[in-house]
Amino acid sequence: MLTVTAVDRFGGNTRWASTAVLCVAQFVVVLDVTIVTTALPALGQELLFTAHGLPWVITAYTLCFGGFLIVGGKVADVVGARRAFAVGLVGFTGTSLLCALAGSAELLLAARAAQGTAAALLSPAALALLSASTEAGPGRRRAIGMWTAAAAGGGATGWLLGGVLTQYGDWRWVFGINVPIGLAVLPLVVAVLPRVPRQRSGRMDAVDSCGITLGLAAIVYGATEAPAITADPARVLGPLLLGAAVLVAVFRRARRRSDPLLPADLLAVRAVRGANLVAAAVTASTTPAMYLAVLYVQDTLRLPPSRAALYFPALNLTVIVGSLFGPRLIALLSARWTAAGGFALITGGCLVLAFLPDAGVPTGRLLTAFGLMGTGLGLASTASTAAGTDAAPAPHRGVASGLLNATAQIGTALGLALVVPVVAVAPSSTSMRWGFATAGLIAVLGLAAWRLLPADRSGPGAAQPGGATPVAADPTRGRAADRWR
Repeated sequence: MLTVTAVDRFGGNTRWASTAVLCVAQFVVVLDVTIVTTALPALGQELLFTAHGLPWVITAYTLCFGGFLIVGGKVADVVGARRAFAVGLVGFTGTSLLCALAGSAELLLAARAAQGTAAALLSPAALALLSASTEAGPGRRRAIGMWTAAAAGGGATGWLLGGVLTQYGDWRWVFGINVPIGLAVLPLVVAVLPRVPRQRSGRMDAVDSCGITLGLAAIVYGATEAPAITADPARVLGPLLLGAAVLVAVFRRARRRSDPLLPADLLAVRAVRGANLVAAAVTASTTPAMYLAVLYVQDTLRLPPSRAALYFPALNLTVIVGSLFGPRLIALLSARWTAAGGFALITGGCLVLAFLPDAGVPTGRLLTAFGLMGTGLGLASTASTAAGTDAAPAPHRGVASGLLNATAQIGTALGLALVVPVVAVAPSSTSMRWGFATAGLIAVLGLAAWRLLPADRSGPGAAQPGGATPVAADPTRGRAADRWR
């Protein structure tokens, strides 16, 4: 059968068009985490949300997104990444419309849960397609840098766009804006995205799928409840321990199966393990640090929300800078040293935050800290994503992509569980400094994983199995059954 490399078939403008489509998808997925925040008061008042129920507009999305990521990656491997991407895109667009039209709190929460599930199918399929449509080496590293930058751009844009849409339009446009974007991207799926051969021998195991989903969802829920650690420790620690126990049981079961949801040969790859540890350490250090920074500007400095919100896009914008510069640094130094540099910058940012004053508005220090952390996050994330996707065996790239996203979610949960209690025990400027210092220590501990990443200066994927994935020529492209594979 005729085969061509991804670069041969998807070279030139088509290759970059496919990268752009996949980055737009990731941009929108992350956008929907932050864009809703500023709309919460307005939608809560119109739909008669209770004070306890309103945060679930965000939690329902993140819970299902984090819980179904690995299952979504497996689906992409089994049915084909392009088909999974198309289904995820249709589902995400349709559920966004349901959110925009919701007439009650219950309907909005159900639609948000469905939207998070669709995102969990869309995101790992997109990353698997990104690996398949670019050649291992500089081209793939640049594409992954753009991917990481798109995610950061989505986060930064959400803070600003959500406020604009809510103030000058209606809160429903916070969800409705996804509909024209999805409709515009859908026709490009067949036109520019690669047809990646599916793992024909693969199948979904119901026990593994339910176990991993429950475990990840419990951990994500525990993270969202971290601020309640002092009032009700069981509300936080219970879900975290339950999730960890379920995941351990699933992993032990997987070692005895011939075709598990998480293949043993994937977890046995040194670079894959290192990439996931780096991804977890990055979010475990930066997420709690930013959480404490929000408390600092609102509770310690008592800045109004409109003014406080102006500081935080600085983190997202510097993540974009680090993400775009990361591929060049990987080529120059290696993924290993790029991740190490990222952790060093994150640690430096946490230390700057640890010495913030109790009075006055230290604009320069805040922006410096956010700049250091954002750049470091972009560098380390690009290094871990490039190493993790390149080193994964081609039949399991969907699962590998979902695993990277899931470990980042777990890192967020563990980081909040470790840092928030330090501050919650005695909320004061001293305890907050200890919280920032703890976040910096987590970044230092993340360096323990850096030696697992590739040290080759040519970057991850220089050798098999990280080479360009052969993609079958598509003589049946016109057949309806094959158009979405």
